Amino acid sequence: MFQVQTRRTNARTAFTIAELIYHSVVRDLRKDHRNALMGLAMNMFQTVAFVMTFYGMFLMLGMRGAAIRGDFLLYIMSGIFMFMTHTKAMGAVVGSEGPASPMMQHAPMTTFIAIVAAALSSLYIQVLSLLVILFIYHVAFNPVVIDNPIGALGMLMTAWMSGVGVGLVFLAIKPWSPDFSRIGTSVYGRVNMIASGKMFVANALPHSMLVLFDWNPLFHIVDQTRGYVFLHYNPHFTSSSYPVYIGLGLIMIGLMGEFYTRKNASLSWNAGR
Repeated sequence: MFQVQTRRTNARTAFTIAELIYHSVVRDLRKDHRNALMGLAMNMFQTVAFVMTFYGMFLMLGMRGAAIRGDFLLYIMSGIFMFMTHTKAMGAVVGSEGPASPMMQHAPMTTFIAIVAAALSSLYIQVLSLLVILFIYHVAFNPVVIDNPIGALGMLMTAWMSGVGVGLVFLAIKPWSPDFSRIGTSVYGRVNMIASGKMFVANALPHSMLVLFDWNPLFHIVDQTRGYVFLHYNPHFTSSSYPVYIGLGLIMIGLMGEFYTRKNASLSWNAGR
């Protein structure tokens, strides 16, 4: 009766959405660790552990000579960074708040905001970890020289975008079949440990092996990244546009599936579980 009616303009609506996304990003960043620096340190430790593991594997298997001419550790990190960005983005989106979450009971909150916040928080922590690791490596060990930093950054964003697309598809499936979504996410991540091409380059593969990995957008991303990072490597069998198209297609499919799921969502879905 005594409420004051305020006219909501497009600019005000956009500002409200941006503010909600910002607070949701902060909440996602602090969800696992109350201390933001501890969360960053844990992510950096995981990345460094991957790099050291693959470095040891290359040395023990005598595969160092198969790498691209240039900084060997940078060769390994270029693959690990893309893999981690892709996988973490997928996991963050799949783990975002669903339509039956208690957070959705608050009027301004929507599943779209929760998805965007989860994806942006993943991108933020991965980019920050990448910059810190490269800075430490550049200062303490060996100067980092990237032939085309803009192209490499574009591939990093493509890895993140395609990871968001895969995560959206599994997120749309999750309310209908939680077990399938959980197992599918885990299997996809495990398969990409090899299928992403972190341990080899496409130019060195025979055609019989190349067709086994050519379907994977992350394989194209890793190979194209090394073409941008190293002066003496020019990828011939991969495309920079293929993962972009696949990522956009998966995002569209995932958004349509999430929209249908949200319209049919019910709090009673979790009653029997």
